[in-house]
Amino acid sequence: MLLEIAVGDALGAGYEFNDPAIELHRDNLLHGYVQHAKHTGIKPGMYTDDTQMSIGTAEAILSREPWMPATLVRHWLAAFHRDPRDGYARGFQAFLESHHTVEQFLADIRPDSDRAGAAMRAGPIGMIAHADRVIEMATIQAEVTHRTKGGVDAAIAAALMAWFFRNTGDPKAKLPALLLARVPGYAWDQPWKGRVGVAGLECVTSALTAVMAHDSLSAILKCCVEYGGDVDTVAAIAMAAASGSREIEQNLPGHLIEGLENGDFGRDYLVTLDKRLSEAVASR
Repeated sequence: MLLEIAVGDALGAGYEFNDPAIELHRDNLLHGYVQHAKHTGIKPGMYTDDTQMSIGTAEAILSREPWMPATLVRHWLAAFHRDPRDGYARGFQAFLESHHTVEQFLADIRPDSDRAGAAMRAGPIGMIAHADRVIEMATIQAEVTHRTKGGVDAAIAAALMAWFFRNTGDPKAKLPALLLARVPGYAWDQPWKGRVGVAGLECVTSALTAVMAHDSLSAILKCCVEYGGDVDTVAAIAMAAASGSREIEQNLPGHLIEGLENGDFGRDYLVTLDKRLSEAVASR
């Protein structure tokens, strides 16, 4: 899962709110990673906040510590400060840079956002076996920074998408009905159309549409980028879910996997973390 999240995130990073680049490469959006014209600190093949915060969430699960805000913040801060990088929303990146302790973070955070931050990092929670626990864990982690109805519901839906493919064995045609039942009040059965903004519900709905419309990871990834807008987050959410599906061909291009950054917390680390997470969840 984490490897696929990172590939989607890193590819999308070059196209995020960068429509001219999408038009330039539209015939072959999966040809390789591209440099964003404005985000020069993010080099081709580098992942961003979507992956780094998902790593923190995965490491919080692996720690077996009580699932509470302090645990989550400890692991999110650790992931950021051991490997500082661009790609976060400007205000939140400055917040992370200036906060080094759990106590500081929890005292100063304003959890009033309905953006996609809580949804983009929720994928690893979908590894947990029981849907009710997935909902509980997704809610707790979302409320740390996104204590709004849209922020929380988007995180729950993103986690449930990943849970559905890894734990039910049902055909993906049943996924919208699951979301309608578990996260009511939204048109999960209606396809997303158009550019994607930064709201969590927009990112999750568009990711769901891509997953429902295509039967391979490559096609889903291409669809996510073609939307325009917050495409790295859309791709990260879609990859988290679709990477667990036996119905969806797992065919990410080899050059995207090989071209992904591979420093201390890059490709090899993600592969190992994926294995540890799968083994830990299976043993519970």
